[in-house]
Amino acid sequence: METESEPYVRLATLRQLHQVVAGLNTARSLADTLQTVADGVVTGLGYELACVNLVRPDGDLVVAAFAGNAAAEALITGRVGSRVSWERRLHMGEAWGDLRFIPHTEGWVLIDDDVPQWHTDGPEPRFEDEWHPRDRLYAPMYTSGGQRELLGVISVDRPRNGRRPGAWGREALQMYASQSAIAISNARLRANMQRALVRLEREQQALRASEESFRQAFEYAPSGMAIAEMGGDQHGRLLRANDALCRLLGRPAAVMRRYSFADLVHPEDVGTLLRTSAEGGRAELRLARRDGTYVWVSLRNSVVADTADGPRFLLTHVEDIEERKRHELQLAHRASHDALTGLPNSAELRARLSARLCSRPGDRVRATAADAAGFEPAYGGVYDAGAAGAYEYEHAYRGDGFGFDPSGGAGAGAYDGHVHAVAPDGEVDDGTKGLAVLFCDLDGFKSINDRFGHHTGDAVLIEVAHRLTAGVRDGDTVARLGGDEFVVLADGLGAADAADLAARLRNGIVPPIRVDGRAVRVGASFGIGWAECGMSVEEVLNSADQRMYVEKRSRAKVHRRAG
Repeated sequence: METESEPYVRLATLRQLHQVVAGLNTARSLADTLQTVADGVVTGLGYELACVNLVRPDGDLVVAAFAGNAAAEALITGRVGSRVSWERRLHMGEAWGDLRFIPHTEGWVLIDDDVPQWHTDGPEPRFEDEWHPRDRLYAPMYTSGGQRELLGVISVDRPRNGRRPGAWGREALQMYASQSAIAISNARLRANMQRALVRLEREQQALRASEESFRQAFEYAPSGMAIAEMGGDQHGRLLRANDALCRLLGRPAAVMRRYSFADLVHPEDVGTLLRTSAEGGRAELRLARRDGTYVWVSLRNSVVADTADGPRFLLTHVEDIEERKRHELQLAHRASHDALTGLPNSAELRARLSARLCSRPGDRVRATAADAAGFEPAYGGVYDAGAAGAYEYEHAYRGDGFGFDPSGGAGAGAYDGHVHAVAPDGEVDDGTKGLAVLFCDLDGFKSINDRFGHHTGDAVLIEVAHRLTAGVRDGDTVARLGGDEFVVLADGLGAADAADLAARLRNGIVPPIRVDGRAVRVGASFGIGWAECGMSVEEVLNSADQRMYVEKRSRAKVHRRAG
């Protein structure tokens, strides 16, 4: 029997314990460590059977390793026992320190529970400390630290000396369980670290693959792409530009890094660019090429981050939409211009004329000197009736918002952004400048069209359109109303100016027009009307049209008298 008076037993046990504990530190994986724990019980602590039950994440215990009997190992390895059943076992029998011994006289109640077990029958013990095959000895393994969380349980059976372990054997088994818990925890830590390293390596590989995929997608994208700085003093500066964008703008990549999109955008589109600098912004604008021309592009912005907390950049997709814009402009031009002459059509004429008119009556737009004769200047100034006549009080409604309404009519606001159209009084040039509307109808065109055909008639209309356009100023409008009728809008003219313009245009139309080697002539009758706020577009055109017919009839009478 093992007693305190036998020091050689302690020394032998310590040697064996040292050897098996040293073996725990040589295992390379968690599975190797668990098997080493089971083997150490058999080879170093004097038991024929050993089983390592490991706590799973769900709290139940699984048989993770077995040593001493191949048949028993094959039968119970991998099987699971519930945590409830194990807690019951660890609170039964006798407590030997941290160990728990359940003698066969009490353990028979555990035969049918769900904990995996291997046992054999045997005779009753012949002496007090003889080991019975149904005796059970458990060595719980706890994590180090204050909480002592259960890590697993070592089950041992059949001591080789046939006796229940004495005090020193119990102490050795308890020490071994403690060292085994440390070894298992370290193995788990190494396994977690290895898994983390593998996961990190995979993530790095995925990141490298993603970066390479992005680089190839960026560099070889068929449409332009750019990466620009976001925020700070260098906001918008281009960091990278792909080949497609460099080709589109005719600039090498090294030169592109000197610019931002604000440096390349058309001056008229700067505001559009600024409004779309936020994430997800979209814009259609013009960018400058190296040769000084501009190309229409569609910009789509998105914000990307270098890392989770790293700097953010602006990824811009640049699509060439020059052809689409050209097609849109062509469609818009066709919708607003005459297909034969290229002049603005009737709809466009009415739109431009409508933009100059408002509903304010004309008699409130322009006050005569007599209307203002009783007006006393608020600051002691002297009123000049003659000057007031020339002034026409149209400045009372000028766009700067500092005008006044001498008539005191209701509805005159302190600010009016609209520049009101006024008309001269009668046929006398009183100095008033207004928007003249010259209604032109060709004389003799129908006979040319009937005699020589529509081809010749179309050629005459095209030439008349050219001559009318050549006879007006930049900014004036020459439109084809339909058939052989044209309308000229000329702003800032007085009555005499409008009459002179009509005469010049008429004289420009009279010279012969050569079509297919044949010279033909047409005349023109002009009616001068005036666009004035308070009138509708149709009223303005009808007024000019009526005056044109008056002139046409008067000219016909003159010709008859001359004949």
